Amino acid sequence: MEGNQAQHALRKITLLIVDDHPVFRQGLRDVFAAEEDIQIVAEGSSGEQALELVHSLQPDVLLLDINLPGINGLQVTSRLKADHSPTAIVLLTAYDDMEQVLHAMRSGGAAYCPKDIEPEILVDVVRKAAHGYYVVGDNVFDADGLKHWLDAGVEAVTGPYMVDPSEHFVPLSPREMEILQSVTQGKSNKEIAQALGISHQTVKNHMTSILKKLDVRDRTQAAVYALRRGWVRTNKAVPDEDDE
Repeated sequence: MEGNQAQHALRKITLLIVDDHPVFRQGLRDVFAAEEDIQIVAEGSSGEQALELVHSLQPDVLLLDINLPGINGLQVTSRLKADHSPTAIVLLTAYDDMEQVLHAMRSGGAAYCPKDIEPEILVDVVRKAAHGYYVVGDNVFDADGLKHWLDAGVEAVTGPYMVDPSEHFVPLSPREMEILQSVTQGKSNKEIAQALGISHQTVKNHMTSILKKLDVRDRTQAAVYALRRGWVRTNKAVPDEDDE
């Protein structure tokens, strides 16, 4: 009896859910509503809302979809970690591969989960994230363990002879993501430069950085990479090559 009283006396884990699909968001709400130690404090449907709600509510855990309109989940994560937010971020994605994992965790995620994850496993992930652990699949890490795992993961993907693996799978800056979005919309470097009010050479420099971070060869591969993983949304065709 005393153990149960002590358990109920513990503060509940506060959870913010952000996903732009109402049906999926409802499913997440139903999953966590049944857990006595977890309290859903708010919901959102965009990256902008995620940032606002985390800053105002400071939840223990943010359950965040990567594929969001406007600011995607990786950008939200990077911004919150740059602001030293203590909220643990559990990222959800419909595109599950090793490279997406590396991007998610290097952006500052506390956990990475495919959207077809079993509900009880997701609940356990949220609990672990709330208590300071990092979760990827069946692996649970502390901060040092995650760093070693990420270093090994980057080397496995890029190869052991990569000159500087630390340059790959690091978060894109807001400007780089903006340029990548423009590339997926079929804009040339010159058009991007004009739209953003920066020089053509600056756009080229950003593109060089984007290609290195994504570990791809050209702008077309970069655009397809981003579209497949849900980082950007567009109905326009991706260009085959630049206008240079």
